[in-house]
Amino acid sequence: MKVTIIVTHLLGTGHLARALTLARAFGQAGHSATVVSGGMPAPQLDHNGVRFVQLPPLRSDGVDFARLLDREGAVATEQLLQDRRDMLREHIATDAPDLLVTELFPFGRRTLKVEFIAALEAAHALPVRPLICASIRDILAPPSKPAKAALADDLVAQFYDAVLVHSDPQVTPLDISWPVSDALTSRLHYTGFVAPSPAGPHPDRLAQGEIVVSAGGGDVGTHLFNTCLDAAARDTTYRWRLLLGGQDAAPRSARLMRDAPDHVLIEPARPEFRQMLYHAAASVSLCGYNTALDVLQSGARAVFVPFDAGHEVEQGLRADALAQLDGITVLRNADLTAESLLDALRHVLDAPARPARHDGFDGAGRSVEITTRLRQAMT
Repeated sequence: MKVTIIVTHLLGTGHLARALTLARAFGQAGHSATVVSGGMPAPQLDHNGVRFVQLPPLRSDGVDFARLLDREGAVATEQLLQDRRDMLREHIATDAPDLLVTELFPFGRRTLKVEFIAALEAAHALPVRPLICASIRDILAPPSKPAKAALADDLVAQFYDAVLVHSDPQVTPLDISWPVSDALTSRLHYTGFVAPSPAGPHPDRLAQGEIVVSAGGGDVGTHLFNTCLDAAARDTTYRWRLLLGGQDAAPRSARLMRDAPDHVLIEPARPEFRQMLYHAAASVSLCGYNTALDVLQSGARAVFVPFDAGHEVEQGLRADALAQLDGITVLRNADLTAESLLDALRHVLDAPARPARHDGFDGAGRSVEITTRLRQAMT
């Protein structure tokens, strides 16, 4: 199959990371996969083996997802939005994919509804219509109004053949966070969790015995990083490594390092992050989808501080579920202080070791199997 995956990450990079993992799985199965990305460039992510098309990039204004900014931080113009729609239409008309996947939409990214619908209409206008699937994570942002869930149902009924839910229904069924109607139920296909193959330990044991602090690849986590610096100043037992994300991670890291204690290292997010977790004394992080899976696959002890700005609840629900496991605890932002963080770290460091998990993460491979079967049924 020729596969096109359309994704726009607006704050962190989790959606793009998942789209790239899916694309690599299609490529490894002999298909031709293209990721069309509308978010900001994320060079720390692995693009190898994936054809990549970059739209004029957008990001949200912090957690205000209705206010879209361009690469320079100015409010996106109508011309930029029109250019994005034109590129999407041209790509679909030229590539004529056999499978079209939209990441998150129509269950989110409603601000970009016009461009997603333009792509979907272009796909339906092809001489041979592709299989069309939505791709969603384990937990969604619950709709604030019934009309938002109704709109998603209507768009799924109008344009989509299936919804790929990248979760285990025994762990996090979709209805934990989203009202699942009877009509939607018939289109749901649970794939298991989407994660790259386990990274395995770092050959140089990078981050051995360290407290590794991360906040994903986006421009978030300032409060977490500042609190960790305060905590490190009070307890020098461990070396602390802070991994900063975002477009200005390099200059921010250099600026913060000038005043950092000797036992604190501050640097941009690293592609070896997953390997580093095998050696870390503990991880301190948000609780995004990809980071949570990295922690589970490595067996790392972890303190999750779920992102909850702008009334976000997704990460909190995920963190609470994972906190039932040994060596994982949750600390809410409202309760985050240097002392509470050090207490949480002592708790997880004293907990029994938790083995690395290897099963249940092949959601990308299962997505390939499911979509291949559905596509064959169409022909």
